[in-house]
Amino acid sequence: MTSSTDPVNAFVRPDSYLTLHYRITLITGPAAGSVFVDTFSQKPATLQLGMGQWAPTMEAALVGREEGTEFVLELPAAQAYGDRNPDLIQRVSRTMLEAHSEPGVQYEPGDIVEFAAPNGGRYSGICKQWDGDSAIFDFNHPLAGADLRIDVKLLGVL
Repeated sequence: MTSSTDPVNAFVRPDSYLTLHYRITLITGPAAGSVFVDTFSQKPATLQLGMGQWAPTMEAALVGREEGTEFVLELPAAQAYGDRNPDLIQRVSRTMLEAHSEPGVQYEPGDIVEFAAPNGGRYSGICKQWDGDSAIFDFNHPLAGADLRIDVKLLGVL
């Protein structure tokens, strides 16, 4: 029999709010071996499941885990942020860029630009090339096409 003062183990649910440390390392792709994000040497991160902060399959891999546990997830690209989609590499005209930018802004490869979607949402693209009249943007998620290793330490579960 447990009393109300006994600790209760908390387990991750699909709607949990988490405090955690995590590290995402790219296993495959052009940047294989590089760390995309690492909170272990910083302030812990927070994550509200079901809000789209992580890919759904990444969140699903957390469900059922116990507070205080440390574990490693390895996910193929298709189960993380999906495969790269060549249709999401688009040429954008100077006219369109000027309509979505402050006057006089010059884009360089590597710049991230946010655009308005027809439905009122926002989406981002990474400038890959600029020729003066137009630019090539990659609208794939930065982790698309990469198999991932995710090291996790669950600090708190609400």
